[in-house]
Amino acid sequence: MRQRVARNLFWMLAERGLQVSVGIGIVAMLARALGPEGFAHFQYAQSIVLVAASFALVCSAEVVVPRLVAMPAPAAQHQLLWHAFVLRLAGGIAGYALMCAYLAITQPVTDIWHAALWLGLAILLREPFGVVTAWMQAHINIRPGTLFSLTALAIKAMLVGALFAASMTDVSGYAMAFALEAVVLACLLAANYCSRGASGRPSWNPGLTRTLLRSGSLFWISFILMMGARRVDQLILQPAVPAAEFGAYAACMQILDNFTMMATILAAAIAPSYVYAQQRFGDAHAAVGRIALGLAGLGLAGGLAIAACAPWIVALLYGHAFQATTGLLRVAALASPLVFADVALTLLIVHLRKPRWVAIKWAAVLVTTLLCDLILIPRLGSWGAIAGYALGNGLAVIVGIVLWWRYRLVRELASA
Repeated sequence: MRQRVARNLFWMLAERGLQVSVGIGIVAMLARALGPEGFAHFQYAQSIVLVAASFALVCSAEVVVPRLVAMPAPAAQHQLLWHAFVLRLAGGIAGYALMCAYLAITQPVTDIWHAALWLGLAILLREPFGVVTAWMQAHINIRPGTLFSLTALAIKAMLVGALFAASMTDVSGYAMAFALEAVVLACLLAANYCSRGASGRPSWNPGLTRTLLRSGSLFWISFILMMGARRVDQLILQPAVPAAEFGAYAACMQILDNFTMMATILAAAIAPSYVYAQQRFGDAHAAVGRIALGLAGLGLAGGLAIAACAPWIVALLYGHAFQATTGLLRVAALASPLVFADVALTLLIVHLRKPRWVAIKWAAVLVTTLLCDLILIPRLGSWGAIAGYALGNGLAVIVGIVLWWRYRLVRELASA
């Protein structure tokens, strides 16, 4: 069993690492091909889609996987997966409709419209067919899903590379390549499940539907709030500044997103053995504190390195057309350790199984970031968005520290 778990973790980390590495290369080609203005349009469309996509995650893996493990019968698992698929698809349709409504109200340029409509296909495909990934996780066999994901990623990378080599400057062309990735992945997941899992459409169970909605509502709300908090800065900044300035800011955030993804990867690798497997709460509590300090230190070292090398990083990835990104990256990189610390402190909330706290935290972060951006962006432009990024992540860390300190007494009582 330990070998299966270790192998499962290896494939998960390998997928994340390759996703980040290939993603950096794809973004570099996009920036160089589209220029600051076209890149700004693409990134703005992607931000809208990412917020809308959060509505599709009605039944998250935290809800589906434990139930699959508890019901090993294939027929029962098939019924559960069918209900989760339908609920996620309904959420995806609602998210896509909300995205179209937002575009109709804000009336962005044609490039943004076309890119969002193509990129939005992932809303209807990625999470609904992602129930197959949850099924693989329940069977401790994530390898096929990883291979499928990397296959779809490779196809997208080759298409983007071909368009880049052909000097394509149309935003919609690159958006189609991203949409094709979601289509390929959905087809591969569906084919794998149909060849190994149960087939047919089970009868609809209203009771199971209510149970899934009730159990997953807090995770769903938390994910919507989290995506809103992470992308609200770009939604507010885009109409307030010239396209070139927004492109510079989006390029800066793209680098930091790839860097801070390391925190999630490391936490996923460390937590099962050093936090979740602890029998005594005091040991898990102490481990979270050490992990938070370690990840924060790693984030600080990486942030300082990025700030020092910002001119070379920007020139290597984006070219000289994005020189305005350098100053933004130098300052924003110094705030990135907050993300590392927040990811580590969240492990305690997950260990205690308190999704309500996650929802409260992200609601507070969203409100703080929104208010800060509404006040500062009209006056400071991109620098106001950087301030909102730092304040929002700072508040997330404060909430995590407060919760960790609050349960210090529980740790002391457990030790006694």
